[in-house]
Amino acid sequence: MAESVSRKGRQEQANFMHVDDLGGLEVLQATYRRQTFSRHSHEGFCVGVIDEGAQRFYRTGGEHVAPLGSVILVNADDIHTGSSASEDGWSYQAMYPKPELLAFLSRDLKTVAGATPYFPNPVVQDAGLAGQLRLAFGMMRSNENRLVKETLVFSALTWLMLRHGKSRIEPATQSKAQSQIARIKAFLDDFPEANISLLELAEKAGLSPYYLLRQFQQATGLPPHAYQIQARLRKGRQLLKAGNGVLETALACGFHDQSHFHRHFRKSIGVTPGDYVKSLR
Repeated sequence: MAESVSRKGRQEQANFMHVDDLGGLEVLQATYRRQTFSRHSHEGFCVGVIDEGAQRFYRTGGEHVAPLGSVILVNADDIHTGSSASEDGWSYQAMYPKPELLAFLSRDLKTVAGATPYFPNPVVQDAGLAGQLRLAFGMMRSNENRLVKETLVFSALTWLMLRHGKSRIEPATQSKAQSQIARIKAFLDDFPEANISLLELAEKAGLSPYYLLRQFQQATGLPPHAYQIQARLRKGRQLLKAGNGVLETALACGFHDQSHFHRHFRKSIGVTPGDYVKSLR
């Protein structure tokens, strides 16, 4: 069964859904006019279709515009933004499959060969794929059985990887600085609520504050303080899923108060923490 919640504003509407039959796959169907997404990232991929208008967004070092009928692709952990590219805003549907799911589906694909795929193009024009994705989105909102939903969703994602996926080639070794940056990233992921200073992070890394800032942003696309906010939001979603209250979650994640949490959550997820909780029921 799909659990969803709708949020309607004067000119905006967002429906966030967890598809239980697909392991809690997160799906968003939205119409935005004034909504802007600040720089953020997702643990999963973002695969979306523009149904009306056009969206402007940053990804992979540049600005892109996704017009009507195009498919939006954002890799897991890619820093990206989002806003309207037209006066009337934009409507779209998006799903956020985890890397493990795509790696599982790609086991028999020559282009990816069982690895987590990488999508080099942020926007693709592929009417067939867009149609398959729309069918999948419609099926996820229906009461059809799990087998039907899996068939359409997995087929669409497999087609996506076959036509537009590549294998990301990782370097065999890391430089000392990369290892130190990875250590800081892991610390912020594990303890996002920590009230830690730049000097303390630099000491942990064994780097100067300036060099840490430069290398961290080069590696992650965000400075440490902005990355910490994203880590706090990831922890926040985990706590909300576990049944914790919004205020309790906000404070546990290191936010000053509930409004601080609310503001950052909506700028990254597109719905409020309260709406996100309702989608879990």
